[in-house]
Amino acid sequence: MANILVVDDELGIRDLLSEILNDEGHNVELAENAAQAREARLRIRPDLVLLDIWMPDTDGVTLLKEWSTSGLLNMPVIMMSGHATIDTAVDAIRIGAQAFLEKPITLQKLLKTVEQGLAREQVRQAAAAYQASQLPAGGATSSQVGSGNGHDTALQVSQSFDLDQPLRDARDAFEKAYFEFHLSNEGGSMTRVADKTGLERTHLYRKLKQLGVDLTKGKRAGA
Repeated sequence: MANILVVDDELGIRDLLSEILNDEGHNVELAENAAQAREARLRIRPDLVLLDIWMPDTDGVTLLKEWSTSGLLNMPVIMMSGHATIDTAVDAIRIGAQAFLEKPITLQKLLKTVEQGLAREQVRQAAAAYQASQLPAGGATSSQVGSGNGHDTALQVSQSFDLDQPLRDARDAFEKAYFEFHLSNEGGSMTRVADKTGLERTHLYRKLKQLGVDLTKGKRAGA
């Protein structure tokens, strides 16, 4: 279940996407213009945004660029439009959008793109958590220090994980490292880990069992 922000000036599109995503178990927030999208972005911190390109006050590409330059583009954004040119779609991807959906949007295409967006974000977060867990207490080692750009981080992560495998397997590996990191940090406390990761204890326990996480490891580390 994810928090998804849908930004579109057409009521029919908002209602349709909301109904579909709610049926999939997601929490959906709706915005009909850029002003509402800005407010919702800060209030709910969405896990993913579906953003229309053509809107009356500020177009979606401009809003995307605004989020990017202000450091607020830390969630996957999927652009939507029925009239955008290829150049517009390319510009959006270059700025930081993860994908582009052409209207009318088919159910299968919507669900597949949303699933991929959320999966990639989980991998990114798990990779960042794992990378942080590998740093010594005093900071990065000389072998971990690069030019400071995203390519260096991606290179370090690819050296730590086998990315030449199906997405589901790669995601499981990153998620396992992510939860092991938090278990270690919280001394094996399921309550604190559930709070940190935003999962209910029952769901968290099932997830850890599914991933094969050693639940005693965090307790030993915190002992």
